[in-house]
Amino acid sequence: MTEQKRTSLDWEDVRFFAALARHGSLSAAARLLGVNHATVSRRIAALEGSIGAQLFERRPSGYELTADGRAVLSAAAEMENAALSLTLHGRAEPIAGLVRIAVTPSIAEGFLVPRLKPLSLDYPELDIELLADRRVVSLNRHEADIALRLGRPGQGELMGQRVATLRFGLYARADVRDAFVAGTEARFIGFDESGGHLPEAVWLRRQVPGLRLALRHNEQTGQAAAARAGLGVAVLPHFLAGGNPGLVPVPFPEAPPPRELWMVTRSDSQRIARLQVVKTFLVELFAANKAVFAGPDSATPARGDAPKPQMG
Repeated sequence: MTEQKRTSLDWEDVRFFAALARHGSLSAAARLLGVNHATVSRRIAALEGSIGAQLFERRPSGYELTADGRAVLSAAAEMENAALSLTLHGRAEPIAGLVRIAVTPSIAEGFLVPRLKPLSLDYPELDIELLADRRVVSLNRHEADIALRLGRPGQGELMGQRVATLRFGLYARADVRDAFVAGTEARFIGFDESGGHLPEAVWLRRQVPGLRLALRHNEQTGQAAAARAGLGVAVLPHFLAGGNPGLVPVPFPEAPPPRELWMVTRSDSQRIARLQVVKTFLVELFAANKAVFAGPDSATPARGDAPKPQMG
């Protein structure tokens, strides 16, 4: 660690540190703690002085933890859990506080957000934060409490549970679908370069030699909006497109490959009541919506039932 003048540790400083680490900005941490941003800044400086290390780097995107800061955050989380246990003295832990869920934007916007209200009604003191990003966040660094990831997690201390299988189909506006079936030149919507490695993007390139993307978007929610606007045919998950009145399935000889959705948590989540409540809610929510992810049978007709795309 970088040597700095050390002073006695104030445990209240740790609480301010954890808030800034989890929210990334002085203003957000200050709102959460009910103080002004100058107080947060002063508390962080005091903690850095106590520990003798720089805990944050100031970036245009906000405050980012240093390597020392990540180590301190892990210890801070253990302290918070231990303090809660001492406070309860055998009483039931209240279902309250913040739970951060890392999830892809399409699942966050197209599935979770419209279905979270029952959880909020049952546990009014529970705060949910959705980190909607395709980037894989680190649970070990406490960047999130729960992650919903497409694909089986790797080996390690994290716990994984498959909660859904996402199936895909081709979708478009009705007039675009009709033109496609009639054999008109196919116009497609797909990922930009950042998403070109994703299985559905790779599949589309293999299925359509000489593929031309009339429009590229880095998220499937944007691709769905483009398809509704009549800009072309998009490969979309059924849960996002199947119930959309502006989109219809486009017949194609072969279905895109399915993908598994896994819920990933740290092992210590089993000891934290609010995390257990959210985990149980998510498992039951995905189980109750299997049909939403499976999609309509008409979206994936048997081989030979659909025209071969005509390329310009």
